[in-house]
Amino acid sequence: MAAVTPYSQPDTVDHYVNGRRHTGASTRRQPVFNPALGTVARDVVLGDAADVTAAVAAARGAAAAWGDTPPIRRARILTQYLALLQAHRDTLAAMITAEHGKVFADAQGEVTRGIEIVEFALGIPSLLKGAFTDQVSTGIDNWTMRQPLGVVAGITPFNFPVMVPMWMYPVALACGNTFVLKPSERDPSPSLLMARLLTDAGLPDGVFNVVQGDKVVVDALLAHEDVRAVSFVGSTPIAQYIYETGARLGKRVQALGGAKNHMVVLPDADVTQVVDGLIGAAYGSAGERCMAISVAVLVGDVGDVVLPLLAERVRALRIADGMDAQAEMGPIVTREARQRIEGYIATGVAEGATLVVDGRGHMVADRPDGFFTGGSLFDHVTSTMRIYREEIFGPVLCCVRVPDLASAIELVNGHEFGNGVACYTRDGGAAREFARSITVGMVGINVPIPVPMAWHGFGGWKRSLFGDMHAYGEEGVRFYTRQKSIMQRWPESIGVGADFLMPTAR
Repeated sequence: MAAVTPYSQPDTVDHYVNGRRHTGASTRRQPVFNPALGTVARDVVLGDAADVTAAVAAARGAAAAWGDTPPIRRARILTQYLALLQAHRDTLAAMITAEHGKVFADAQGEVTRGIEIVEFALGIPSLLKGAFTDQVSTGIDNWTMRQPLGVVAGITPFNFPVMVPMWMYPVALACGNTFVLKPSERDPSPSLLMARLLTDAGLPDGVFNVVQGDKVVVDALLAHEDVRAVSFVGSTPIAQYIYETGARLGKRVQALGGAKNHMVVLPDADVTQVVDGLIGAAYGSAGERCMAISVAVLVGDVGDVVLPLLAERVRALRIADGMDAQAEMGPIVTREARQRIEGYIATGVAEGATLVVDGRGHMVADRPDGFFTGGSLFDHVTSTMRIYREEIFGPVLCCVRVPDLASAIELVNGHEFGNGVACYTRDGGAAREFARSITVGMVGINVPIPVPMAWHGFGGWKRSLFGDMHAYGEEGVRFYTRQKSIMQRWPESIGVGADFLMPTAR
């Protein structure tokens, strides 16, 4: 940790098209902040439709040759990329901390989870194997194959500027597609390093491209007729917009939206493990995770035991610059995000919830201008309150008290979001009932943040996912390919005369 240099390069962040940096003609710029200092660190070019056209043209030009490249050769290039990622892991993590604010160790973990997707994608020769049936009818064989879509795009959020793009492009590239990435304009620097490392690994020019920008770029990608599929991670309103717009324009879309993840705590749970799980899952990365626990559902009288211990831990959180080795929580990504989060805290108080710990106005002595807030903790929250219904996306934990497991399940299932959920208990029967009854896409039993491993795939239910397929894993392979079925016979097996009947096995 001591040997890692904080990322402080002042260079303007621009695009990456056809294997090289690309500034484009757009004159629009936006500042990129170091949230721990509260100062502008660099700026980012905000692209326009012309930049999207250039990137898509490069991707389209490379698509045929890349799609025809044998999967094992694509995997070999990704193997070289994997080695470069491992060598540059700390550099990428320092970039994340400098622009997002999360603590460095957490940023290292983010990069590692992204690397695991690359490791999964190396198995693409096996993952693309089709199915074959001999003699489906007399003299006829039938088989299926999976082929790439062509040019695909990814639109990714600020909270995981390395991991979430890696949910998408390693699998897409391994499947033979070419890719255009639109990263968040709040922390764009890692996208250029990832692009350069792909080129260094031997990826042909045009196969992977980056266009920085905002809604202008998003809409241009959605409208471009050569973009065959779009992957998105972000808030539910934007996810729904991406899905509806893309589907209307004939594109394949997976759009992962918002969350309000609950942890249900049964009376028999290990209280020490519960408090440890809640403090990390609710306040890690300043709550700016789509899998953060933002609601603790306390069953029976367990709340009377958990709340005092939890409040003590929240008050003791070590909040500092993310490059501080002692930091447990860093700043909020922007000043505006902090204002929104603290506004929700005021709303919760006005709605009648009990504010046990108030993190508003927290100051870090050596970073007085940073975008810091403290951890906040509410008790006696009800399902009608805005702080319960809406995604706060910050270090705010809401505690709801219910009488029994059935009430807890009913509460969770009644929420519009269904991304992740956890249940802490020693009772195997209760855990089984919970896992089978809950209408949420990812479930943890005594696991606070149940993010699936690379080969399983990530995705929620209800208004946390728009589309039919989850991200990465075998679901990602299916999303980035389409199936073709081939039936074959040869002249020697064809009878004489026309056949006007529906073909059947005979």
